[in-house]
Amino acid sequence: MTHETSAPASGAAQTPTCQLLARQAADYRGWWWVAPPRDPWLESGQGVAISADLAVRAAWQAAGRPAHSPFQPLPLDPQPAGDEEAPKGAVLFWPKSHALGEWWLLWLCATLPEGTPLQLVGENQGGIKRVLKVLAALGLGCRKLDSARRCSLFETRLGPVGIDPDAAWTAFEVEPDGERLLLASHPGVFGHGKLDDGTRLLLETLRGALPAGDVLDMGCGDGILAAWLARRGAAVTAVDVNAFAVEATRRTLAANALAGEALSGEALSGETLESDVYSALAGRTFDTIVSNPPFHQERAIDYGPAARLILEAPAHLKPGGQLFLVANAFLPYPDLLERAFGGFEILADDRRFRVYRAISPGRDSRSR
Repeated sequence: MTHETSAPASGAAQTPTCQLLARQAADYRGWWWVAPPRDPWLESGQGVAISADLAVRAAWQAAGRPAHSPFQPLPLDPQPAGDEEAPKGAVLFWPKSHALGEWWLLWLCATLPEGTPLQLVGENQGGIKRVLKVLAALGLGCRKLDSARRCSLFETRLGPVGIDPDAAWTAFEVEPDGERLLLASHPGVFGHGKLDDGTRLLLETLRGALPAGDVLDMGCGDGILAAWLARRGAAVTAVDVNAFAVEATRRTLAANALAGEALSGEALSGETLESDVYSALAGRTFDTIVSNPPFHQERAIDYGPAARLILEAPAHLKPGGQLFLVANAFLPYPDLLERAFGGFEILADDRRFRVYRAISPGRDSRSR
């Protein structure tokens, strides 16, 4: 029999995985919530969020809750505050990408003490049942705790597995202009291990309209656009809401001996920040913005980030600055471009993808 846990205590669970967790008898106080979804049941309770998604961390921190990136120093030593210490356990929300789930599992085994309780939860259609084979291959025992809401919950204990999570980082070569670029790749980054067809079309189009000056690569992914532009002399700033993407871009620029600034939301070393669209770029303007923006959040379609990218672009472009955007042809971006810029042009259309260009008016016309 299950019953409501004492923590998190306020806010009804909304996502199926959290609804399943909310009916467990476990006391989750002092636990880590790893790769969690946005859910008021989590954000109003206790524990610590570990997420590569800046938007998730920002929501927790806005509620006064601790939240960390896996690329930050983590609170593993005893601290005065009860939440900020080595966790009593961890819950891993299994992602859509099976390879990313495996990385999180390896990272937890390498990060937390042996014997730490770990629960793994996910939607059945998202592949959560495959964790049984993954755990068995790593020599970790497992038992099923519960299932409901088309989700399943499993339990194990962490232990040494002899695999460095850094092994998930790979590299692959592309030659978009006959010039070799080496790209860093990770399962948590869009287009893992390959050059996306939309990005390829954008690169082919940019050859005839090469941006100069200060260029913002919005949603930098594995760093292909940032590296390609930096090689051609642009001063590139690359941003992404995803810490995996920011780290991939940093590695890509380094692998190709290119200068660039990879921005990710909180200052970690003075060089790397994350940004939820323009959140880390207050007051900054650019000659050009280039982007292949996402429109999915896990399996759900989400136009929100792309809409913010387009609608707020004029405020981050210098007078006469340009926005270059590639997107699936069916996406409703023309109305947003018309609304933000008063007009746009289609530079390329291969029936699957379109490359749009919009030009920012002068400051006088924007301030009216």
